[in-house]
Amino acid sequence: MIEGGIIKITGPVVVADGMRGCRMYDVVRVGELGLIGEVIRVEKDEAVIQVYEDTSGLRVGEKVISTEAPLKVKLGPGLLESIYDGVQRPLPALAEQSGEFIRRGAEASGLSSTRKWLFKPTVKAGDAVVAGDVVGTTMETTNVEHRILVPPYVEGGTIKEILEGEFTVDEAICTLEDGTTLSMAQEWPVRQGRPFGKKLDPTVPFITGMRVLDTFFPIAQGGNAIIPGGFGTGKTVTEQSLAKWCDAEIIVYIGCGERGNEMTEVLAEFPHLEDPKSGVKLMERTILIANTSNMPVAAREASIYTGITLAEYYRDMGYNVAMMADSTSRWGEALREVSGRLEEMPGEEGYPAYLATRLANFYERAGRVECLGTDSRQGSVTVVGAVSPPGGDFSEPMTQNSLRISGAFWALDTSLAHRRHFPAISWTKSYSLYLDQIKDWFGDEVAADWKELRDKAMFLLQKETELQEIVQLVGPDALPESEKAILEVTRMIREDYLQQFAFHEVDAFCSPQKQYWMLKAILAFYDAIVAALSRGVGLSQVFELPLKTDVARMKEVPHDIALEDLRKLTSRITEDIAALEVL
Repeated sequence: MIEGGIIKITGPVVVADGMRGCRMYDVVRVGELGLIGEVIRVEKDEAVIQVYEDTSGLRVGEKVISTEAPLKVKLGPGLLESIYDGVQRPLPALAEQSGEFIRRGAEASGLSSTRKWLFKPTVKAGDAVVAGDVVGTTMETTNVEHRILVPPYVEGGTIKEILEGEFTVDEAICTLEDGTTLSMAQEWPVRQGRPFGKKLDPTVPFITGMRVLDTFFPIAQGGNAIIPGGFGTGKTVTEQSLAKWCDAEIIVYIGCGERGNEMTEVLAEFPHLEDPKSGVKLMERTILIANTSNMPVAAREASIYTGITLAEYYRDMGYNVAMMADSTSRWGEALREVSGRLEEMPGEEGYPAYLATRLANFYERAGRVECLGTDSRQGSVTVVGAVSPPGGDFSEPMTQNSLRISGAFWALDTSLAHRRHFPAISWTKSYSLYLDQIKDWFGDEVAADWKELRDKAMFLLQKETELQEIVQLVGPDALPESEKAILEVTRMIREDYLQQFAFHEVDAFCSPQKQYWMLKAILAFYDAIVAALSRGVGLSQVFELPLKTDVARMKEVPHDIALEDLRKLTSRITEDIAALEVL
């Protein structure tokens, strides 16, 4: 056992001597209270430790004991429906121990050691298994089957004995010929990505149900995206909408350094939300990690790694997992504070020089993969990270470094938020690098001309931006009829298509097929206007038709009748405008 003593305390950073033999990232217990910490620098027999709990009251001379192991999370049935802190201590269990305010040094296992799970083996004695193979299943929640895997650190072998029945996560359920025993639980160090068979190309879209994202700036399953935006632009609501409606089977939601009232809202709301896909509680396929702004800053980094490790575990079972990190800027601020206390050479705006490396290591753990094991399973981890640039300045280091790594940039615009246009995602600043890889899927599953329709709408929106500059100088009356038509159609795209009410019973989620037909109806309106103007029909004649009102109501049409209604509306738009006569 390695045991030393505290010689220096600087906020969350503690220096201990007598620690010869300890390694980087070993977890230690600090002081009489046994605060959780992690070694982040080793010099001779001194260890520099970042402590994941409040260090007030800690004294020089108190002992430090190394566990001689890195920070690990416990993986197994019981993770879903849980609410953890940044180091995988279940908050309800901590509340039972110490009341509303968590006692420092409190310990609680990430998984219940007493709850029994009904284990059903999928292999038998005499079968050969390798790392990543499924040896059995248990129903973790109503609709989620938890697959018990041979851990990646077990080479495998021939099964000598496998049991069936009810067991706790720590009880042996399987024995191999070489004497290795397997239980339903396994541990994994959070800073190390879990292994997989092969990384796959991102060719399947990550459907969110948000029109501005799915149509204009889509990402792929296993992709990553950032949502930067200033205060009040809707980052948290956007991430919560993604968690509710995206097509992932498992959700990991991390509140990293967010305000306590926002996290309280999530913790209070999610257990009562109904999963639109299955009708059961959304929480039954969700893991929440809460690390609010008043919690120790060092634990923010741990919460990000804890979340991505839990996501990778379910990916290895063959599930599509979505991880929402709100917000990675608070993680960057924690790195900056700890780096300052370590007296490291600061980079831009005081952030450590290794900020870009840490971000890259984190986002690279996203991906769609072939899982380990002999059977063919595919899983994915899609990462969506919110970024909170001070004053909405996208040129600051956290946004810029995230921008270099992420595949999609969903820029939230303060001016749109002030106009009450939500989601306030700017169509002029945002982009997606996944468009060319997933267009074939949309072409096969939605419509062959999906890409052409999307590009045409984007062209009109960009044209509107140019025309608005002219309008501000000379007024709209100076524009020719054809350009007035563009302004009116792009207004319809903005208000009737891009705007979406996150709490409306119908409009909260829009299927890709409905998105296509909504946009097709608006662009059919534009094509019909262009054709009418070429015949000499006046723009005022077109606008007197009640078609614009019908288009505006499209988003509130229930999904089961929307597609047929939209097809009829598209035909009626073309026919009614074509029937106008020149006055």
